[in-house]
Amino acid sequence: MSQATQAGTVRSITPYRYDIVGSFLRPESLKQARAKFQNGEISQAELTKIEDEAIVRLVEKQKEVGLQAVTDGEFRRSWWHLDFMWGLDGVEKAEDVKGYPFQGETTRGETARLVGKVGFSSSHPFVDHYKFLKQAAGDDVVARQTIPAPAQFLSELQRPENRASVEQFYSSKEELVNDIAIAYHDAILAFYEAGCRSLQLDDCTWGMLCDKNYLEAKQSEGVNVAETAKLYAQVNAQAVAFLPSDLVITTHVCRGNYHSTWASSGGYEPIAETLLGIENVAGYYLEFDTDRAGDFKPLRFLKEDQQVVLGLFSSKTGELENKEEIVKRIEEATEYVDINRICLSPQCGFASTEEGNILTEEQQWNKLAFIKEVADEIWQ
Repeated sequence: MSQATQAGTVRSITPYRYDIVGSFLRPESLKQARAKFQNGEISQAELTKIEDEAIVRLVEKQKEVGLQAVTDGEFRRSWWHLDFMWGLDGVEKAEDVKGYPFQGETTRGETARLVGKVGFSSSHPFVDHYKFLKQAAGDDVVARQTIPAPAQFLSELQRPENRASVEQFYSSKEELVNDIAIAYHDAILAFYEAGCRSLQLDDCTWGMLCDKNYLEAKQSEGVNVAETAKLYAQVNAQAVAFLPSDLVITTHVCRGNYHSTWASSGGYEPIAETLLGIENVAGYYLEFDTDRAGDFKPLRFLKEDQQVVLGLFSSKTGELENKEEIVKRIEEATEYVDINRICLSPQCGFASTEEGNILTEEQQWNKLAFIKEVADEIWQ
């Protein structure tokens, strides 16, 4: 290892040198239980009991592999993003839309649509979900909450199929952005009151804004992409302003993760200064597992008090990366950011939707053990 990587030291707060993005492959027993619930064969209480048991086992497995921050694997969700949106006031589940396009596959057709003004109330199911995770995690690890970013929700409402519902309740974009930010701010405070001290905003909007084909399509529609990026940054920044100082807020950005396929490509350069300039974000989990993510030069925009979690390991495949190549890439990143502001993780979760990526649970855990092995050799 070079002198740059030999100077690494461990961290005692999130994000950790060896970390995760959040979602895990659903065990077959959980998939079967969800299918039975949807078919009316078991009750909500019976499903919840099975979910509880699966989450307890998952937390213990995360501890066994050495993780210092754990999640519930998003085991109670169908999607990484829509389930949270459906729990907000003024939002309903809709199924009259096309699925999200990925390379070679298309997802189920579901979305979040407005039926009133956007708001947050303590009855949102994710608050109780977090309380269970916090109890299962105990005091020896950090229980992290993951939710889709405010910008992701705004983007969902901007889908052509949803615009009419937005216009029914909002006369201006500014009013909508303000309500989204307030709802998210209230949600984050509710998680904080439940004991959360590490909250991750998942935000694929930035990955799309890096994609040349997407940008050209939006520009042909008359969309000002630069203004869109500023708007996304504004709603995210407003949501995380004036929060408790001991609450760590991080952001995860990827280019799509569905059944081991991807949705967008392109380096971070077009949006890096705007994205990394958002205040009150302690760290960014950024996808860097393929050349579709570009080089590390955009990391020069990181503020001095921010960490970057390099997603150099693919959650889309069970094959382990080459350790020498990983170390070489970390050394390349140190040209733009100090080794002690770098952490490691998979580029995304293992199951952004309940379908999951194409690998086994054993491969999933082997991948995490391998990341820890690499991290332990660099940060001591």
